[in-house]
Amino acid sequence: MRGLRSFLVLAVTLALTADASAQVSLAPPAATPPEKPAAEPARPAAKPKAKPATPAPKPAPTPAPGPAADTAQPNDPNVDLVFGAFQRGFYKTAFDLAIKRAANGDPKAMAMLGELYANAFGVPRDDAKAAEWYKRSADAGDREAMFELAMLRLMGRGGPADRQEAARLLASSAKLGNPKAAYNLALMYLGGDTLPQDLRRAAELMRIAAEAGSPEAQYALATFYKEGTGVPKDAEKAARLLQTAALAGNVDAEVEYAIALFNGTGTPKNEAAAIALLRKAARQNNAIAQNRLARVLASGQGVPVDKVEALKWHTIAKTAGKGDPELDEALATMSAGDRARAEAAARKWLGAK
Repeated sequence: MRGLRSFLVLAVTLALTADASAQVSLAPPAATPPEKPAAEPARPAAKPKAKPATPAPKPAPTPAPGPAADTAQPNDPNVDLVFGAFQRGFYKTAFDLAIKRAANGDPKAMAMLGELYANAFGVPRDDAKAAEWYKRSADAGDREAMFELAMLRLMGRGGPADRQEAARLLASSAKLGNPKAAYNLALMYLGGDTLPQDLRRAAELMRIAAEAGSPEAQYALATFYKEGTGVPKDAEKAARLLQTAALAGNVDAEVEYAIALFNGTGTPKNEAAAIALLRKAARQNNAIAQNRLARVLASGQGVPVDKVEALKWHTIAKTAGKGDPELDEALATMSAGDRARAEAAARKWLGAK
């Protein structure tokens, strides 16, 4: 059931690294160049916006632990059959098996039924029935069902939106060790709308989720350490968390860790590794990475000057709203031929004819 959790996890929109004013120097390096930052991250907003992501249609789930298997015993063939059918996309079979087990009070089977109804897997989508089954499972102590029901309450699915109830459910789920619940509850304490703002509590919850392996929490907690939000400032801890989140595939963390590597902030300076990370993030359509990569390519900082490639990435970043007047000026003297090659490469990347 990893898919549902991915779609429903609250989006953290902290104003972290990607401020438009962050700059890489475009001036040619002097014989002994001064230290210049690759980018100057913006401070996180005091009350970042946090809202449920809009659910999207989900593909057949891949084998992964979820509500139906979270505490299943390996020697319980009935539970294996329910979740096994779900994993293989046999949703009607999963439903038939789960409904029988739910009648016997199995909270995991109840959570499975909530999942099936919430996502129209094998049955018509019915948010009210999904909420009902999640609630029965949550009342029986299932931490995954608590989390899923909290997400429904936040979005007003299956009943009126109720952020207070969502907060209570997240707190209960987090207390039982659910890292997703801890992460989302941290956002509520950080925002200070539903719950009183408590930066220390938010940091503590982010740490729990980060230590449980959540890349989103690792990235957010890294920003806490960079800015001293709820914890003392610590550039080294921030860099380590960014590295961990980047290795887990968090693209925003890749960009931030690249900046830390480029500047040597909290970690040994390594421009080559930084630029490699920027390239990776740029290829994943991160507009900030595309802009920063264009800047280093245009200026020759840590990499040979390549204005054709710089203009390509600059053009791509601009289509995503990441304009850069300084780059416009720096690349204005390119020859017509080089400009045509760069624009053709950008069109190819963007899929334009």
